[in-house]
Amino acid sequence: MFNFDKNWNLQPIKGDTGKAYKGMKENERVFIKRNSTPFLAALSREGLTPKLLWTKRTSNGDILTAQEWLEGRQLEIEELSKSEDVAHMLRYLHQSESLKSMLKRMDGAEKSVFDFLKDYITDLPKELKNDDYLMRVFRYLENHLPSYASVGFVACHGDAIHNNWMLASNGELYLVDWDYSVLSDPAYDLGTILGQYVSREDWPNWLEMYGIQVDDELLERINWYAGMNLLQQIKRSYYREEYKQMSNYVSLLKKLYDV
Repeated sequence: MFNFDKNWNLQPIKGDTGKAYKGMKENERVFIKRNSTPFLAALSREGLTPKLLWTKRTSNGDILTAQEWLEGRQLEIEELSKSEDVAHMLRYLHQSESLKSMLKRMDGAEKSVFDFLKDYITDLPKELKNDDYLMRVFRYLENHLPSYASVGFVACHGDAIHNNWMLASNGELYLVDWDYSVLSDPAYDLGTILGQYVSREDWPNWLEMYGIQVDDELLERINWYAGMNLLQQIKRSYYREEYKQMSNYVSLLKKLYDV
């Protein structure tokens, strides 16, 4: 654990970072995260994530952020694939010059296709290195890099899976868990959603909801990032020993890449 006010009761919340807690003190309930991205304050002001209440530094140097605790639920996969609100919120994020500038000032990482390839192969478990299909997909991605100038990089959530979309009981939609936020090609976020939750033939319809002109170059970029994201999810699932989920990601990957 970490040093914190003993008047608070902290209940760990399951997640891949292990740094989130439900904080309870008398009648007060807050969502507390340890060493979250400093980008959170800007996101809160934009209404993309629940309201930031306070930030505190503990005696051992941890930075704690507390956000409004909202009753609600995660979006279902079917909702994510059909929701105009999801498409519009993602479009708002990608078009926001203020969030892009803020992320730059906070030394937000700029990530190109080369960075994503390097991230995947670095510290890749032996079992995944020895998987013939996964390495064939990786080599295919290496040899079919999509073209996109870094001047077009935008603020991206970086992990827009359905678990991170929260529908509050008051009807407000939020994106949570911004620890992977980066400056990158908007196709990075689009590939995450389309590659996992939307059938290939419905991609143009979803992108029309998002509000972008669909062409072959865009679809190629999204398809590349969809494959890259699934490789990342497979690697994360392996490290978390979530082998059933890992198998699901492999099945999704095989629908996109017959290599």
